[in-house]
Amino acid sequence: MNLKDLSLEQIIRKIETWEISKEESFDYFLKRIEKYDDKVNAFNFVNTNWLNKEEGILNGAPIAVKDIFCETWINTTCSSNMLKEFKSPYDSTVIKNLKETWMSSLGKVTMDEFAMWSTNESSALKKAINPWWINRIPGGSSWWSAAAVAAWLAPAALGTDTGWSIRQPASMCNVVWFKPSYWRNSRYWVMAMASSLDCPWTLTKTVKDSAILYNVMNGYDEKENTSLPGKDIIDDKIWNTKDLKWYKIWIPKEYFEEWLDEWVRKTIEDSIEKLKELWAEIKEVSLPMTKYAIATYYIIMPAEVSTNMSRYDWLRFGHSSDKWYESTDELFMNNRWEWFWDEVKRRIVLWSYVLSAWFYDAYFKKATQIRTLIIKDFEKAFEEVDAIVSPVSPNVAWKSWEKIDDPVKMYLSDAYTIPASLAWLPWISVPAGFAKSEDSEEELLPVWMQILTPRLEEQRLFEIAHVFEQNTKYWEKIPEGFED
Repeated sequence: MNLKDLSLEQIIRKIETWEISKEESFDYFLKRIEKYDDKVNAFNFVNTNWLNKEEGILNGAPIAVKDIFCETWINTTCSSNMLKEFKSPYDSTVIKNLKETWMSSLGKVTMDEFAMWSTNESSALKKAINPWWINRIPGGSSWWSAAAVAAWLAPAALGTDTGWSIRQPASMCNVVWFKPSYWRNSRYWVMAMASSLDCPWTLTKTVKDSAILYNVMNGYDEKENTSLPGKDIIDDKIWNTKDLKWYKIWIPKEYFEEWLDEWVRKTIEDSIEKLKELWAEIKEVSLPMTKYAIATYYIIMPAEVSTNMSRYDWLRFGHSSDKWYESTDELFMNNRWEWFWDEVKRRIVLWSYVLSAWFYDAYFKKATQIRTLIIKDFEKAFEEVDAIVSPVSPNVAWKSWEKIDDPVKMYLSDAYTIPASLAWLPWISVPAGFAKSEDSEEELLPVWMQILTPRLEEQRLFEIAHVFEQNTKYWEKIPEGFED
């Protein structure tokens, strides 16, 4: 049976009905990884013996795991030389929840070092390839998950999102990304980047696959102080919804200004017309604080990054340099200079600047105040509408290394995803079609539309996304060269 044509839900059902065995499912994807991973470079490690033979909701379904989630006695490196020898003594809470419902872990997929960058070009271990066009980037730090699912090396993958690292690769690789409200999923033993922004979530082929994993992964964790009491279970009745009648959907005008590529604009406008055909009421309103979101994010995020990176000093975690040292400070400097890559160093330096005694009020304190205004922007918007839709990225995937020497230009690619991360909202991105690139009118590359709803309104989010998905079916396409 050709499992690459099936969603995660369909694989689980076929295991339930004995049409395939757990062993056949696991081995099928191991063979695809062996055959195609040289084209994609998604996996740091493959867990060839991690088939889960127990019974549960996931029925041993194989899932790939971003190399930022701790799994007991499996290498967890964050794609950094700093942690290349680290084996975790614990499972992160979301991994524990998945194992208890009998997930089989396919392996650890690579990422930008400590999830810092937009393109995968800062991984110390591997550089991923966009399976749609091998000379183009696959997106943000969770690109590995997106590339693995897009090439059908796994039916689903786990990732983390801080400002863009799942949404952007999902957009550029044509897979479904879902991130819940900030408090839904425990961050316990997920390697921290920016603690007030990080959120674990999923990349899948379909919206319903995301909901299946969400039902398992979310819930209260007494070990995580930002974890929300209770558990959220999506009502199966929403999968029967056929149209978007009575839904008011908002199009923020700030997301359709001059830096949006014309081909991406056209594709998103076509998707908005599809929403109208499905009886949604479309409104255009304003998010005036959007223009400050990138500056706010790139003050708050590096400050939290540097705090979290301070633990990698060799005494607690990480490698020791062989260089001679005469003081503890010199030892730490040698270790961090030698084992961190440029982007991690850049963000640590930014933190040191914005949190210094001379600049704290002018930068960090001001950024937290602007964040509050961004949150109020969204709260005001949701008084009028049920959901907001916009592009995920202003461009389709650009060529590898095209922007590597211009980090500011790279940061601007996150303009559409950062505001909602600052506001702790739930988001999902779904395929919206294919568009031409500015540098090539022959290549057709994936474009995605993101949908967001108020905090803790995940069910509404899934319902809108599912109706759109069922009326477009873009997820069924597969990149050339991965059809076998």
